[in-house]
Amino acid sequence: MHSLPGWWSCYCLLLLCSLGLQGSRGASSAAPEQVHLSYPGEPGSMTVTWTTWVPTRSEVQFGLQSGPLPLRAQGTFVPFVDGGILRRKLYIHRVTLRKLLPGVQYVYRCGSAQGWSRRFRFRALKNGAHWSPRLAVFGDLGADNPKAFPRLRRDTQRGMYDAVLHVGDFAYNMDQDNARVGDRFMRLIEPVAASLPYMTCPGNHEERYNFSNYKARFSMPGDNEGLWYSWDLGPAHIISFSTEVYFFLHYGRHLVQRQFRWLESDLQKANRNRAARPWIITMGHRPMYCSNADLDDCTRHESKVRKGLRGKLYGLEDLFYKHGVDLQLWAHEHSYERLWPIYNYQVFNGSQEMPYTNPQGPVHIITGSAGCEERLTPFAVFPRPWSAVRVKEYGYTRLHILNGTHIHVQQVSDDQDGKIVDDVWVVRPLFGRRMYL
Repeated sequence: MHSLPGWWSCYCLLLLCSLGLQGSRGASSAAPEQVHLSYPGEPGSMTVTWTTWVPTRSEVQFGLQSGPLPLRAQGTFVPFVDGGILRRKLYIHRVTLRKLLPGVQYVYRCGSAQGWSRRFRFRALKNGAHWSPRLAVFGDLGADNPKAFPRLRRDTQRGMYDAVLHVGDFAYNMDQDNARVGDRFMRLIEPVAASLPYMTCPGNHEERYNFSNYKARFSMPGDNEGLWYSWDLGPAHIISFSTEVYFFLHYGRHLVQRQFRWLESDLQKANRNRAARPWIITMGHRPMYCSNADLDDCTRHESKVRKGLRGKLYGLEDLFYKHGVDLQLWAHEHSYERLWPIYNYQVFNGSQEMPYTNPQGPVHIITGSAGCEERLTPFAVFPRPWSAVRVKEYGYTRLHILNGTHIHVQQVSDDQDGKIVDDVWVVRPLFGRRMYL
């Protein structure tokens, strides 16, 4: 009997292995993965999002404790085809839970009869303005070198936060390796994101295929595919927007104007409601100002986000100042920097002794040091006169919105085993917040 040529044996072996792998994946391809939560903006609700590899029903079973899960909610799925050469197809499921009891802990699982996730827990957000939300805030977290994430995960398990604000740049990058890096990242964040509303804004690393991975994988409020939206949380109105419309103009210059008009309208509404929710907080990826030693937009005197496009169209600094935005959260620079209250390069401290008490300009926080493959960003040797604190260490920010007049900002250093390396209170009066006088 003739033996098969060596190359043919190798080919058959590879084919059998491939079929075996497909078979094993097929057995679990209906099982949910990459489970995460978001707040859809409607009091008493929470949206659950997950991925499967075959089309299945979309259902969440939930209840108040770990016994049977008597409550049911159904949703829908949409196929997402990544833009890479393999055109990989994922099925993204979304189910919104409603009529949740404020502040109550729920147990849930998601999936279908073809496969269920493990059980997760979350606490429904409290309603109204009279409570004190606690947030974890950071940007620039990668699937590789996610240095601060294990500590963030432990914080979450201890019940330290009510929500997460991820200020752009995910996975590095979600589209890479035919979106497998996106899958790996979404699995990585699941222990946090399946327990807390994980609220996002787009960064430059989401740009590929017109931000398609970002738009498909996250479920933010509003009808702008998560590019810009706002929501209320306790005594704060939080606005998330895309700095990227100023940089990737080939996706449509009209987006700059559309977003600006939306921001203008939303800020006007927020100011009409300011007696109920005094704080206005914005989050966008690329900062207006920074003192890092690189060539990023924020190092330029007239950054695009601050001053707008050529001809100074649609710049955001004047808009945010005019409408009395209190706190502006940024990332992009892989470091932490707190600015003095600032407008148009002028420092507007409340007083020499208490610069953040009744400041006469917005406070900027840049927090992009959660950890990614690009490592940390160095600072320019000499700090700028408007820069108050600079920390080149891995970490993330804690934001405690205590009430309508007091916000507590802390920076956690992962390099120093969780040490608080910046600690400041921002204090503003309850009334007369609209204008900086």
